[in-house]
Amino acid sequence: YQLHLQCIQILSSTHQAIKCDKAFGKNEIDYTVLPTPREISQSCGMSIRFGLEDIDTIKEIIDQNQIEYKSMYRIFKEDGKKQVEEIN
Repeated sequence: YQLHLQCIQILSSTHQAIKCDKAFGKNEIDYTVLPTPREISQSCGMSIRFGLEDIDTIKEIIDQNQIEYKSMYRIFKEDGKKQVEEIN
C-alpha cells in the first residue's frame, strides 16, 4: 500500500473483525486485519486496512453484512509526515 491510498476501519469487537474478514474474503477485496494503529487510537482494538479505491465496495459489504465499526480513517503523507483524517 502507498500511504496516501490507505484507509483504516476500526472495528467494534474481535467478533466484528472475524465477520469482516469472512465478508471481505468472499468479495476479493485486498485488505489486512491488524491492530489499530497508535496514531488513530491508543486502545488495543482491531482494524482493517484497505485501499481507498475500494471504499465504496467496503461500505456496501459492511451494510449488507451488518458489520459494526467505530470509524474509518484515511492515512496519507503530507510534507513527509503521516497524516490521519476521519472519513464518513
